Amino acid sequence: MKYISTRGQTEPMAFSDVLLMGLAPDGGLMLPEQYPQIDAAKLNEWRNLSYQALAYEIMSLFATDIASDDLKDIVNRTYTVEAFGNEDIVPVRELGNGIHILGLSNGPTLAFKDIAMQFLGNAFEYVLKQKGERITIIGATSGDTGSAAEYALRGKENVEVFMLSPQGKMSEFQRAQMYSLTDKNIHNIAIDGMFDDCQDIVKALQEDADFKAKYSLGTVNSINWGRILAQIVYYFKAYFATTSTNEQKVSFCVPSGNFGNICAGHIAREMGLPVERLIVATNENDVLNEFFNGGSYQPRPADKTYVTSSPSMDISKASNFERFIYLLLGKDTQKVNELFQGVKSGKGFELAELSQTINERFGFAAGKSTHANRLATIKAVYEATGDLIDPHTADGVKVAKELQKNGEIIVCAETALPAKFAETMQEAIGEVAIPRPAHTQDIESLPQHVIKLDNQASLVADEIVKHVEPIA
Repeated sequence: MKYISTRGQTEPMAFSDVLLMGLAPDGGLMLPEQYPQIDAAKLNEWRNLSYQALAYEIMSLFATDIASDDLKDIVNRTYTVEAFGNEDIVPVRELGNGIHILGLSNGPTLAFKDIAMQFLGNAFEYVLKQKGERITIIGATSGDTGSAAEYALRGKENVEVFMLSPQGKMSEFQRAQMYSLTDKNIHNIAIDGMFDDCQDIVKALQEDADFKAKYSLGTVNSINWGRILAQIVYYFKAYFATTSTNEQKVSFCVPSGNFGNICAGHIAREMGLPVERLIVATNENDVLNEFFNGGSYQPRPADKTYVTSSPSMDISKASNFERFIYLLLGKDTQKVNELFQGVKSGKGFELAELSQTINERFGFAAGKSTHANRLATIKAVYEATGDLIDPHTADGVKVAKELQKNGEIIVCAETALPAKFAETMQEAIGEVAIPRPAHTQDIESLPQHVIKLDNQASLVADEIVKHVEPIA
């Protein structure tokens, strides 16, 4: 399996090289030359596999340059009951009326991103050791990526982590998870701006070829192919958990800001998983909702991005969207490059003429949820079932119920545990005790370690230079 760039100017590469790279040298995103095709017989073979065995089967189709026994070892060390608290790793529970919740938040930082990030941490360490190299991870987070990455990479050999977050925009719990870490290879940087500003800095430093090479920059943001790969697995697992035969179809509703999670679902569908629809749920930052309902993609600047009660989705430029547009445009790399160079300069684009293809060929639909909607959904679900769902998952449930067709089974991808958003949960349901794992008790009272910087890529570069020896 070789990997190519959405912009067509990067030589085909092996999985291990792509894993460490982040953005392609031409500014595009890496993806396989083609997606493996899974037939009914293979689905039957996979239906009753453990999560670990299923993950190995799927990942081995993509990570073809990693020895089979080594890949099995990475997978088995990653997906343990100790790390995820459940033998199923991603248990599915039913809310009723054909709506299910895919439990993705049982990992160490209580967010779905642990599923991919724990794999990435072990895969990084393995590949770096094989190559005799080191890596400097630079990432941006709107709430959950940062802590998931830091917990996966803390103490890892040959890895330094610089994580950017928007100053004052995350929940108290999210800040505490990241900033309380004391591992020497973890560096937290709060940027005066929004998540998109942090993301722009990451991309700017990734696109500086000399600096990237000199300090061996990589990324764990959702543009990293390894994260997408790990997420593909749980779409298959959820399908098997909610069906009894391959004749059945299910839909997935995914709270989305960066398009990474639902991009993995899109790839699973392209591989042959019987998915009826992929429903994008946005909050007030509804750029993706606008696109999937009208074909107009109009990213917004930071000062037009709302700060909401589902902060992990406070994003107005979807980093992974380019992977879908590449396929939508028939792999026309020249057109993709033209469109996304425009996005980089602040322009949007119109593809309304492809709306039917988007909906029918690729199965996409979308809806929007607001603060009032998510509060009402949290309350309604709690009163009807006793189930507590976090604000992002509530966005997904609201949109799923709103768009559900007769007889349609919809699996909503859980984003995080409610404990991470106690203030919003209290507003929705009052003074109800919100369960939290023992290792997170009183985390907010721990000393915090973070530096604050203005919104300038050069300042972040200076911080990297202070802590990382350049490659001669």
